[in-house]
Amino acid sequence: MSSGGCSHIEHLEKLLTSKAYECEACVKIGAEWVHLRTCQTCGVTLCCDSSPNRHASKHARAVSHPVIASAEPGERWLYCFPDDAFAEY
Repeated sequence: MSSGGCSHIEHLEKLLTSKAYECEACVKIGAEWVHLRTCQTCGVTLCCDSSPNRHASKHARAVSHPVIASAEPGERWLYCFPDDAFAEY
């Protein structure tokens, strides 16, 4: 996948997709989300930074999983947190 030089995105071997259309962390605490992102290291689906709890970026920082994919229907993009890189697929 072309990513403008981001080795994290370029080395992805397969796309991990959401198992369910929900933020796993928000469901546990009864919170709501705006958009969903799926971690490309472990496959967890969490809420975006427009959501009140920002679980996806918190997860990325806490466990050093660099790349997320949009889990929104019709969106086909990846984002790398440490490289601030974006790629469509």
